[in-house]
Amino acid sequence: MLAILTIAVVIFVWNKLPVEIVAIGVSLALFATGIIGIDDAFSGFGSQTVVLIAALFVVAEAIDAAGITTWMGGLLVRFAGSSRPRLLVLIMLFTALLTAVISVNGAVAALLPMVVVLAVRLGREPGQLLMPMAFAAHAGSLLVLTGSPVNILILEAAIDATGNGIGFFEFALVGLPLLAGTVLLAIWLGPRLLPRRTPEESPKDLSSHPAVILGHYWPGEHELARLLVPLGSPQAGRPLAGVLPDTSGEVHLLTVQDEAGRPMPAETLEPGNFLVVRGTSAAIAEFAGENGLEVEAGRDGGVACGLVSKSFGVAEVLVAPRSNLIGTDAYPGMITESGSLVVLAHQRAGGTVDAAQNPKRAGRGARVKAGDSLLLQGSWAALDKHTLDANVLLVDSPDAIRRQTVPLGPGAVPALAILAAMVVLMTTNLVPASVAALLAAMAMVLCRVVTVGQAHRSMAWQTLILVAGMIPLSAAITKTGTAKMLADGIVTLTGGGSPYLLLVGIFLVTAVLGQLISNTATALIIIPIALSVAAEAGLSPITVLMCVSVASAAALLTPIATPANMMIMRPAGYRFGDYWKFGAAIMALYLLVAVFLVPAIWPL
Repeated sequence: MLAILTIAVVIFVWNKLPVEIVAIGVSLALFATGIIGIDDAFSGFGSQTVVLIAALFVVAEAIDAAGITTWMGGLLVRFAGSSRPRLLVLIMLFTALLTAVISVNGAVAALLPMVVVLAVRLGREPGQLLMPMAFAAHAGSLLVLTGSPVNILILEAAIDATGNGIGFFEFALVGLPLLAGTVLLAIWLGPRLLPRRTPEESPKDLSSHPAVILGHYWPGEHELARLLVPLGSPQAGRPLAGVLPDTSGEVHLLTVQDEAGRPMPAETLEPGNFLVVRGTSAAIAEFAGENGLEVEAGRDGGVACGLVSKSFGVAEVLVAPRSNLIGTDAYPGMITESGSLVVLAHQRAGGTVDAAQNPKRAGRGARVKAGDSLLLQGSWAALDKHTLDANVLLVDSPDAIRRQTVPLGPGAVPALAILAAMVVLMTTNLVPASVAALLAAMAMVLCRVVTVGQAHRSMAWQTLILVAGMIPLSAAITKTGTAKMLADGIVTLTGGGSPYLLLVGIFLVTAVLGQLISNTATALIIIPIALSVAAEAGLSPITVLMCVSVASAAALLTPIATPANMMIMRPAGYRFGDYWKFGAAIMALYLLVAVFLVPAIWPL
């Protein structure tokens, strides 16, 4: 067992093999040596932990898809500005508070997309923010009783040993100092100890996409606006051509839509219709006033209201070589074959294609050539469906544009309600955490916050395979007695000395095991040993148990210590050896709290 454990750690640190291969190799090695059976070797793939993590990925995807993380990111940018310390403080505090009501893994999974995009938007390396975020989640698990399953185990052990429990918020007596210290160390030591490495894949910052599109297709003073035909408007029922020809001074009609952004091929205007026009803001306002129309309010002073909203958006496509669209006609306002999208603009080599320049094409649009770009508008669902076409190449995914430009989208209310229900189920222990997360994931799909395809794509398979492959190792360490042998040895070496030395020994063995197996499994192994040593040394069981609680949360030195540590590895571009550099400094803080602050609060 020790040989396999040592080889696994060495290969992880070597970082030359995919971590998924190493994890599965460990399980197969344990089976090959007869330490575990074939069922145990693959037990991780059906474990509650893996199911919980997978479900949390779907919940996190739904929160991001609903625009909630975009909204939170906007708040962070607004309050943090360009200040790195302020940004770190806000991210870490928010993560810790979310951890207190969900879980370490749930909070990290939910906030991971937001923090990565935020780093890209602010021109920072994700690795400078993600490890502090994950470590803040570990500290946040000690803010309340429900922050971690380990806290529940500690409470049950305390009641069995003394008859007295530990208050719901009593854990915060050590959790708050740990959180404050972690934040300060992240600000002070983070720039020197955290890697400045660009990950292999970084998301594109699309937060200002509407303004970029506007400037690209209609440079100068032009903007897009949607003009509502209100009830009682004198223009209702009139022919469209009589209200606004294709060109009316500085105002140009592009299309007529309904409220949801679907193109309306009607020849007359009806109340509730929207005219999408471009021109200068002054000209649009004057035209609307003259014709009894209302300018729809939008983001950024109205600049984006004609391009994106909660209901509709835009997407750019390039005409592919050998596309069936080559040789067809296209013009602004043309409704596509599906009837769900409208062409807002047609460009070639960065310049607008104008059919009026060719008298023979007047009234029929301009011929499409390979490499032309078309700006399409429609509902988000229609864009997602109809831009996946072999005839065109999609520039930016409509889903990605919506997530970053539409805070609190149409799925925000059901997503928040489902999230709140999941939190209640988890905090009240009405059902196991894995069941609560699965119910939430299913509800997100049924309420159409995410599609089944998005749920499938949300899976971080590297994380799931790694955790599933390493779970048999945790069981094998316990089954063979290796963990108990290590624990007994360290406690024996330190138990006969001063009480503080005893706490150091308990902390070290708990923390060391916590880097290799789950902190819940570590606590289950250490709690009975720690209680027996406390009884022999005449120490307070509560003091020893709280030391175990703090040490169990100090899973900081390896990516395999917790699923949360693993989740941030790929998006940040971390390597196996990156964790211990910053993690060791935070570990020292945990040691000081466990050995000196815990006895000060719960006397020996």
